[in-house]
Formats: sequence, C-alpha cells, structure tokens
Amino acid sequence: MKYHQINSALFVKNRKKFMAEMKPNSVAVFNSNDIYPVSADSTLPFAQHRDIFYLSGVDQEESVLLLFPDAPYEHQREMLFLRETNDHIAVWEGEKLTKERAFQVSGIRTVYWLQDFHKVLNEMMTYADTMYINTNEHYRATVETETREARFVKWWKERYPAHNVAKSNPILQRLRSVKESEEIDLIQHACDITEKGFRRLLGFVKPNVTEYEIEAELAHEFIRNRSKGFAYTPIIASGNNANVLHYIENNQQCKDGDLILLDVAAEYANYSSDMTRTIPVSGRFTDRQKAVYNAVLRVKNEATKMLTPGTLWKQYHVEVGKIMTSELLGLGLIDKTDVQNENPEWPAYKKYFMHGTSHHLGLDTHDYGLLHEPMKANMVFTVEPGIYIPAEKFGIRLEDNVIVQEKGEPFNLMRNIPVEADEIETLMNE
Repeated sequence: MKYHQINSALFVKNRKKFMAEMKPNSVAVFNSNDIYPVSADSTLPFAQHRDIFYLSGVDQEESVLLLFPDAPYEHQREMLFLRETNDHIAVWEGEKLTKERAFQVSGIRTVYWLQDFHKVLNEMMTYADTMYINTNEHYRATVETETREARFVKWWKERYPAHNVAKSNPILQRLRSVKESEEIDLIQHACDITEKGFRRLLGFVKPNVTEYEIEAELAHEFIRNRSKGFAYTPIIASGNNANVLHYIENNQQCKDGDLILLDVAAEYANYSSDMTRTIPVSGRFTDRQKAVYNAVLRVKNEATKMLTPGTLWKQYHVEVGKIMTSELLGLGLIDKTDVQNENPEWPAYKKYFMHGTSHHLGLDTHDYGLLHEPMKANMVFTVEPGIYIPAEKFGIRLEDNVIVQEKGEPFNLMRNIPVEADEIETLMNE
C-alpha cells in the first residue's frame, strides 16, 4: 500500500465497539471484496470492502474476519483468515500478509489460512445461536453484481438454516458515521493532498487547456503524495458541462470566458475527501459569474453553521432551501410569484439547485449514516450547494468537508483550500 501503516489501536477500538452491540452468543463474519475481472486475464485494481477494513485494517483480497465475543475460548473471539502466501506468490504478485504481519496491522492474534475457514466456522456455529450477516443497506446503493459478501450470505443460509439471523449493517451505520480521532486525521490528510492538487491547478489552467489535462495534473499530484488517486470518478466540467451533475467525460477544451467546475478529491488509506471548486478559465470572473459565485459561497457558509449535534437531516435541507431561495431572488433567477406558487414537494429553488447539500463522508465518499437520526459530534459531512444556469452556460458548486463539533461551529477540514473568488483570481494570475 502507498499509505503509511495505520496504528492497529484504531481497529482494536472499532471491533470492541461493534462487538459491544452484538447479541449474546452470536457470530459476525466480514469478507473482502473480489478482484473484479474486465476480460481475458485483465482485472480492475483491487479496492477493499470498507467494513472489513474498518474492523481489521486488512487491505487484501481473499480475507475474512470472524468475531465471536462469547466464544468459549479467548483465542476464538477474534479471528482472521488470509490467503496463504509463499515464495511463488511473492515473486509473481508481491508481498502478501503473513500471520505476524496481519497481527501488526490488525491487532488480531488468531490468524488462520483461508483453507481452514469452513472447518473453524463449523465449530463456531455449534456454539452460537445467531449469525450477523453483512448486507449493503446504504440508501444510495444499487448493486447488480453479486459480491463475495453476498455469495457468502447465500451459502451460509443454506448451510446453517437453524440459526437466527441478525444484520451487521445497522450497527456499522451508526459506528462508522461517528469518527474516531485517528479517522479524522486520515480524512484531514486526504484533504491536505487535495489542497496540493488544487493549488497546482491554479497555476496550470489557461484558455484552450483540456479537461483531461487538468485531470492528469491532479492524478500526478495525488499519487506523488501517497494517495491511490481520486476518491471517486473526477468531474472536470467546463462551460455548460457543469450543468450535467455527474459529467465525467472530461474530454472538452476549456474556453476563454468559461468557468470550470472541479468536483475532484484525493483518497488516503481508503478514507475519502470530497471537494468542489469552480474557477475561471481566464483567471478572472465576469461580474455576473462572481455574483452567482458569491451567492453559492454565502449559502455554503450559512449551511455549514447548521451542522450541529441534534440537527435533523430533513429539516436541515428545508432551512438550506430557504437560504438558497433568498439568493436566487437576489440574482433574479426566480421571483416572488415563483415562490408563492411553488410545489412544496419541488420548491422553486430546485430549478437551479436540484441536489442535496450534504452527505456523510469517511471510508466511503457517500459514507454510512442513518439520515433519520439526529447529527452527532464527530460526524463528518460535505457541504456542497450549487447554482446551475444552462441558459447562461455555466454552473457553480462549492464544497468543503466539515466535522460536527460538540460545541461551536463545525470545523472545516478544507479551511486551507482557497475558496474566496478574489483569492482564486489572485493565485491564478500570479
């Protein structure tokens, strides 16, 4: 891995929190992701399942974590199963975890090779009453490919039909949404790498540069700072492309007078950052562009202040909508009649700001979090309002990552990334 090793104390804490929520006499199993095929013998780069990483720090395919806090013997309470490594694998594929190295990474002392998994699991099931299965219940998830985790669940239900079934996901949704200090440091590091990439761009962008050249500059800066690269597929949208919310072609030329919407950010150690900035190709905003830009910035700043403990997700977005409505009135994009006659299910402001303002951030860019429950301290959110005006051929979105604080305003992890229009112009023209 490119990143520095994470202290195993984090994963020890995470497992302790999870096991404290398990029912008596129950087992939980977590699987690594598959390495996904492309065609012939080609594969996609491996990306670890975030749940097993959160609980173990193991960042390797064909790995299984088993937790059984009420096991009859202490060595059975936390167990890792890894693909057995050897000299041949080391030559052809590189270093894999040994049992000793797995202990250093995870803090788990009982490590078996994967071929022993079914035998050990069978013994554990004779002791246990309940099995925790790990299903994907994220509110944005649409999964058509059968995952390694899903195959295991199907197999387990057929093999052990007499056991009770419980779900790991609700526990993980709550635990993963509230970050430990070590996790916040890792997200901050990802934000710091993102800052370096953005500052690199401010001196690079000029008329006639292409969107993919900008993407290449970011990839260079991210990887040279120990990131695997982008935390998500980058959006580099010049001109009217910014009005396509998930524009990812990044293949157009950036023209003088246009704006570029950059929704781009680095990952670090599997933790995501998530930044959006909008900059002028020429290095100068027009008066109209700056007016819209500053309106979006004001919405972002006001929305950020509302991310406090006890805030309810649904009400938060209602309040942000009121602020955005005021700004759109000031810009002349809507009028009082539009507001008076609006559909409560799709308010007038939605014509120009049609997406949500914030989402949880962490190991996943759209991280775990139960949206019907009040916000808590140490949750990390994005704040990303936007105004999109196809008729004027530009869209503006601004996005920072913030931590909900026990007291006071949220702490901005992207506080050092330029966002004021005047500062951006100054840096682009130095």
